[in-house]
Amino acid sequence: MSSSDPTVQPVPASVVEKVDAADVTLSNPKRAVISLGSNLGNRLETLQGAVDALEDTPGLRVKAVSPVYETEPWGVEPGTQATYFNAVVLVKTTLPPSSLLERGHAIEEAFERVRDEQWGPRTIDVDIVAYQDVVSDDPLLTLPHPRAHQRAFVLVPWNDVDPQAEFPGRGSVSALLHEVGQDGVQVRADLELRLPE
Repeated sequence: MSSSDPTVQPVPASVVEKVDAADVTLSNPKRAVISLGSNLGNRLETLQGAVDALEDTPGLRVKAVSPVYETEPWGVEPGTQATYFNAVVLVKTTLPPSSLLERGHAIEEAFERVRDEQWGPRTIDVDIVAYQDVVSDDPLLTLPHPRAHQRAFVLVPWNDVDPQAEFPGRGSVSALLHEVGQDGVQVRADLELRLPE
């Protein structure tokens, strides 16, 4: 549309400044990496719902969303569960890790995640993979995620959205991915998660 179109109103500078300052009003935001996975119900819709719910969290901004990958379930006999859709979301947040964990659990609950069995099927899995450079062995939230550095379904999408990423205490994500390999992690180019507007 041309700028002479009377229906197009310029965005006031004050609004632009507010949007640009959104990261600043998150005073001293921290970077966090969140892994999403779903193998029950409408998997893509659920992943998008989780991305939107993260963006709706006060004190949190979604900065990047990876492509969607399809993977075999972890830790179970092949063919006993549906495949997963996986993605990684990069966020900036002023929430401390414990509050971010609570928010992740609340999102899982909203999508009726059931925790009956280890490695059981799930509507949604929301895992904090890394929070800034924090290394912590708190039993409630171990940071970085204790097994993510061995899991291609986390490393592949993370490497997509941040090729320079460092896995706290373990080196670069791309080097870890090189060690682990990409077997069983298929990109679904036909599917897309939208960044919240």
